Amino acid sequence: MTLNVVALTVDLVLLTIRREALQVLLIRRGIPPYQDRWALPGGFVLDDEDLDAAAARELREETGLDPERGHLEQLATYGGPGRDPRGRVVTVAYLALLPDLPAPVPGSDAAVAAWRPVGETGELAFDHDRILADGLERARSRLEYTPLATRFCAPEFTVADLRTVYETVWRTRLDPRNFHRKVTGADGFIEPTGGTVIRDRGRPAQLYRRGPATHLHPPLLRQSPGSPSR
Repeated sequence: MTLNVVALTVDLVLLTIRREALQVLLIRRGIPPYQDRWALPGGFVLDDEDLDAAAARELREETGLDPERGHLEQLATYGGPGRDPRGRVVTVAYLALLPDLPAPVPGSDAAVAAWRPVGETGELAFDHDRILADGLERARSRLEYTPLATRFCAPEFTVADLRTVYETVWRTRLDPRNFHRKVTGADGFIEPTGGTVIRDRGRPAQLYRRGPATHLHPPLLRQSPGSPSR
């Protein structure tokens, strides 16, 4: 039996909040295939790497960020025939949630790297539109049941800062009082630091840090379409 040669890559859905918008890191490809088209960052897995190590390496190369500062998880595997004109290429996609980052530096196969609002990406190379859509839905869902929204925040943040994350990722408006009640009532979600910061109207706001919880009890569920703000 003849075995087909299959190449293995990793692709990254890197999400951050910049300029009050949810943005994704894209690269404009500098080489074929899809030269000059925008794509998700990624690359081939090296012979001596496992998948997680390859994803962490690509994250460092594209952002200069230690993966420990953000959240990195495996999203899904994509292996449809014809997804890459170079041959049979299977990619394992990863989702990264990161705090606000500076302008990125393009890697070896990229002419330009840039943060783009998730609604303004245009048609991406390969099957990256599907991968990005899957990553966005995973991020929105994970914010319901886990404390990962804090990964978009500074180490110390206000409840208003955290609400902005939810509103930006979920693309909705949330009632400030109800949100405050829910996040402070979720076991181990956030905990006060004892400090305050002066924000809007000159009133001090309490500072919080991420708590020890890995899942939210009770969860913060998204609104269904057409339901009132809560």
